[in-house]
Amino acid sequence: MKKLILGAAIACSSLMSATATFATELTFWTWRQEDKAEYEKFFDDFTKANPDITIRFEAFEATSYNTVLSTALAGGKGPDLMMTRTYGGIESLAGAGYLMPLDDKKVPAIKGFSEPALASSTMRSDKTLYAVPAASQTMLVIYNTEIFQKNGISEPRSWDELIAACETLKAAGIMPFANGTATGWQNETIVSALTSSIMGKAFYADLMAGKTDFNDKRYIEALTKLKEISKYFPEGFVGLDYASAQQLFTSEMAGMFAGGSFELANFVKQNPALKMGVFAAPGLKAEDEKLVGLFFDSGFGANAKPKDEAAALKFVNYAASKEFAQPFANRLSNVSAVPGVTFDSELLAKVAELNTNSIAYMTLVNFRYGEPTGSTLIQAGVSKLLNGQATPADVGKSMTDGLAAWYAPFKK
Repeated sequence: MKKLILGAAIACSSLMSATATFATELTFWTWRQEDKAEYEKFFDDFTKANPDITIRFEAFEATSYNTVLSTALAGGKGPDLMMTRTYGGIESLAGAGYLMPLDDKKVPAIKGFSEPALASSTMRSDKTLYAVPAASQTMLVIYNTEIFQKNGISEPRSWDELIAACETLKAAGIMPFANGTATGWQNETIVSALTSSIMGKAFYADLMAGKTDFNDKRYIEALTKLKEISKYFPEGFVGLDYASAQQLFTSEMAGMFAGGSFELANFVKQNPALKMGVFAAPGLKAEDEKLVGLFFDSGFGANAKPKDEAAALKFVNYAASKEFAQPFANRLSNVSAVPGVTFDSELLAKVAELNTNSIAYMTLVNFRYGEPTGSTLIQAGVSKLLNGQATPADVGKSMTDGLAAWYAPFKK
């Protein structure tokens, strides 16, 4: 009897040991260090449904992430799973063969994703998807609802109404906009946030069809209006950096901030009592379609040679599901790319609603595939424009001439 019990104990011990041996640990890399606690909760939920798979979170500095990731993958030491950049940012990894190609057989849920979402993580040359799109970001105007209410201001329907709102705030001793342009990439965001409605869908369609370029009068008009509205930025705004501009808004010294929906969660952290609303900056006339700028900023990809391909694909499918996307949206204040996700936050729900009328954040979405990038050119151009060193036409020409170095439709 003792031998029987002893044998059973040994068998049980062996079984437990085998289970531990066959458990797979996947590594996940990202640049989102601040989201570690939430991601570990997501991974715990995934492991509950897949007890044989665990995921280890590792984050890197956002500015060095691309280099760290590509270097590790090139050396065969990269992660099994990773958060990927989009558009031109994913092509260098996919083109080198570092990422697992995906399709609707491997990930059936992608059939329901929007075309713009899928395009953000698709290699242009082979038309293959290499990551599950994660979240969209929206370029718009964020405003302090209490300041607007106290000063009798409604969301503007035309450019003249926007100017009138700025004048009302200025007369009340409140900075209309908190924005500064000392941080280069902010020069790019304000173009999309403030002038998408002025550019219009027709301009964007003609641009993509190769029928026009950035010398187009519609684009020049947009830059002209950007120059006009900049007089309502803080005094000395050309020397005002990003963090300082954020603080002006969250300390309620300014009524509006032109930027991305990614600002919302951070603004709440800085000032939990802050009451905010969002709107699409208007076109010239009230009847003009009001548009936001839209892009997808990240995706979830897998190593082309993961430790365990089946396990990696289980996570990729999880990332494409509402089971993951719903808490991802609500706990991290993201507008998820997964179809059918709803929002606890009324503000995020409004952002999602505004996204139904949009054009691409074009310098990022369409013109980051060569050098010089559209982002580099517009950031430099807007800096000169707002410093009085260039005209709107000069900026349009510099954009067109610069991109002609690699963008075929602009080559003469």
